[in-house]
Amino acid sequence: MTKKAAPKVGRHVLWFSWKLVTFFCIAFSLVALFRLHLRYDISSSAVSRTRSRIHYDGPAKIAFLFLARRELPLDFLWGSFFEIADVENFSIFIHSAPGFVFDELTTRSKFFYGRQLSNSIQVAWGESSMIAAERLLLEAALEDPANQRFVLLSDSCVPIYNFSYVYKYLMASPRSFVDSFLDRKESRYNPKMSPTIPKGKWRKGSQWITLIRRHAEVIVDDEIIFPVFKKCCKKLQKQHNCIPDEHYVQTLLAMSELEGELERRTLTYTLWNLSTTGNQNWHPLTFSYANAGPQQIKEIKSINHVYYETEFRTEWCRSNSIIVPCFLFARKFSRGAAMRLLSEGIVGTFDTSTLLDQSS
Repeated sequence: MTKKAAPKVGRHVLWFSWKLVTFFCIAFSLVALFRLHLRYDISSSAVSRTRSRIHYDGPAKIAFLFLARRELPLDFLWGSFFEIADVENFSIFIHSAPGFVFDELTTRSKFFYGRQLSNSIQVAWGESSMIAAERLLLEAALEDPANQRFVLLSDSCVPIYNFSYVYKYLMASPRSFVDSFLDRKESRYNPKMSPTIPKGKWRKGSQWITLIRRHAEVIVDDEIIFPVFKKCCKKLQKQHNCIPDEHYVQTLLAMSELEGELERRTLTYTLWNLSTTGNQNWHPLTFSYANAGPQQIKEIKSINHVYYETEFRTEWCRSNSIIVPCFLFARKFSRGAAMRLLSEGIVGTFDTSTLLDQSS
């Protein structure tokens, strides 16, 4: 009987050995993964520190970042806006269709000549390509250390104040302006994003953001959250169609513990049409010549707070702790509406009859 017990002891030793080997393999994999993650953090931080070490004493610039389908239909209005500005106080970057060039044949304003990105990509609404284009714009703008504020705009956006007011408003605040709130009503969060993106950090907000330089660097340097959006957010998904441009920046800044450094609102006004049928789909209305008069613009300028229903939160609009108008820009404006803004002298002086002559 004693001789027959030996094989059991041998099997027990073999089983224990395999268990020990498995443990060390798992431990080695975890250590390697941790070192890889640490290496990314160090290299990513090094890039940010290199940018931050660049000392700049000159005038701070606002980088105006335009996301355009192709041309800029409201270039004549923006040209008037920039005409009264000091060229040392702003820069312009345009993400347009790949290969499209802004020159005297494609734009009415000299300010846009050659301002297109050379590495633009094809963008599809509802896809990660939209936030990839935003990141390309920010990356290009960050190359100039003078750029200290970064304003993302669409090709249908208009300013509702002159340049001087916009500049003073943005430079007076040390915060970014990012519309961001808890997304409790909709089911856009994809469980496959966990654990990289926990549901508790999932945020929603307007695509139209204004950033300070440090926050722009966080977005450009991100190599963890963006790949998750790229993998999990697909336009044709029947479930969890997460619309990256309404969630990515907000979620990334929340996960970076930077919400305390934000004014959690957008500076771009949108007039929404709430459909009372179906699932209450919101659609942005387009301003036409008829509804872009002085009274309508005055009403937009008078707004000084925004209510967020999902958080029961009223966001009072502040710049450097002072109550101010909420919006500096508005969308979506037609060409006729933009012409009226100019003819009413809201943005700057411009002879709109020249546009009519061109059209005829």
